[in-house]
Amino acid sequence: MTAIDETKLQQLLGQIVADFGATMFAALTRIGDKLGLYKALAGTEPQTPAELAARTGTAERYVREWLNANAAGGYVTYHPERGRYSLSPEQALVLAMEGSPAFMLGAFEMALAAGRIEPKLAAAFVSGEGVGWHEHEHQLFHGIERFFRSGYAANLVSSWIPALEGVDAKLKAGAAVADIGCGHGASTILMAQAYPNAHFTGFDYHEASIEAS
Repeated sequence: MTAIDETKLQQLLGQIVADFGATMFAALTRIGDKLGLYKALAGTEPQTPAELAARTGTAERYVREWLNANAAGGYVTYHPERGRYSLSPEQALVLAMEGSPAFMLGAFEMALAAGRIEPKLAAAFVSGEGVGWHEHEHQLFHGIERFFRSGYAANLVSSWIPALEGVDAKLKAGAAVADIGCGHGASTILMAQAYPNAHFTGFDYHEASIEAS
């Protein structure tokens, strides 16, 4: 028998339990995103499960469990003295305000969609063949755009491009730019709006992304 380091074992188990919880919770964030539950909580007085359900056209029984799980995870604020729930300004910035620099729901959408091709990936491990980017579900590409768009909007034109020596001046003067692997075109469009004298062309081999962009 190999000696077991109990401290290392407990650390590993703690990490796995945390990862398992995050994996399970990801589906709840997508439900809150798709059904508008986070947005309906933002910028309002604290609500009861029944009030939130009425505002979003959902069933109170499910909404109550969703709220409790979110409150336990720190995603929603619970007011025990009133039996009500709300989003703090920080929670709203991350979960309800699409376009904010801290908006993160696109990351959950992306992560859940990426896992759906697990059978193809497992088969590729055996065969050694590749798995094409286009073989992912389209939800992945949508999630990627939502996740990265906020960072692009906050930083691309204001700080990232100016940090590249001479690039800002070239774009203002009217450079021609090829955005290779443009996806849904979030960064391409932002740059084109900021530099009207330049000419931007987005390229991607995934036809559905080109259509979406």
